[in-house]
Amino acid sequence: MTNADLKTKARALLALHVPGTPGVLPTVWDAWSANVAVSAGFTGLTVGSHPLADSIGRPDGEGMTFTELTTRVAQITESVDVPVSVDIESGYGESAGTLIDGLLAAGAVGLNIEDTVHSEGGRMRSSEEHAALIGELRAAADAAGVHVVLNARTDTFKNKLGEDAERVDLAIARMIACAEAGADSLYPVGFHDEETLKRICDALPLPVNAIANPVDGDLAMYARAGAGRISFGPIWQMSLAKISADWLARWR
Repeated sequence: MTNADLKTKARALLALHVPGTPGVLPTVWDAWSANVAVSAGFTGLTVGSHPLADSIGRPDGEGMTFTELTTRVAQITESVDVPVSVDIESGYGESAGTLIDGLLAAGAVGLNIEDTVHSEGGRMRSSEEHAALIGELRAAADAAGVHVVLNARTDTFKNKLGEDAERVDLAIARMIACAEAGADSLYPVGFHDEETLKRICDALPLPVNAIANPVDGDLAMYARAGAGRISFGPIWQMSLAKISADWLARWR
């Protein structure tokens, strides 16, 4: 894929992030799932670390290598002609330049980066540390000549950082720091009720990525709350696994 192609796809991916009219990026894990999603009419995808790790027999939480990830990502981008973003967990211990160059070489034009450092016992980066990494990734993308779409994720809710009453404000503060460092969208991962999600969206200066359940989620609710992007995490794959187990059980 040429640099011009990557630039075009990056612009197309960024254009899907519209608060109140969120772009839905089905979370895929291989060429097959990517083609299923594109055949269903979706014009952008995100590759999930958890379902991809499961698909190659590795545990989530950086149980696979960055090379194993990009190998599968290249298979996806070669199979579908839509922009693809990739969950790179906490960065696999690689430099920002290595991450950006590896993703672009694999044909991806966006990334999720989280503040849980799996290689260091699951500690959370400080707000300043995570924002600094976002800044490094933005600088590396600028040097590569492609506006890679940076989706800055915080695990504030997942890891139950701080007290319950202050958690929304903690997440907002972390996300604002990431926005100021060069992020394009912000991902306070967790299933939030409409009131909480709206509070988060209203407080943040960039489109918010919300996680949704593809089986019973309500797109209208996410739109009302002001989300700008929706992904499914590992839930699509998990739901397929459950229904497949039910089908197969008849044949035991």
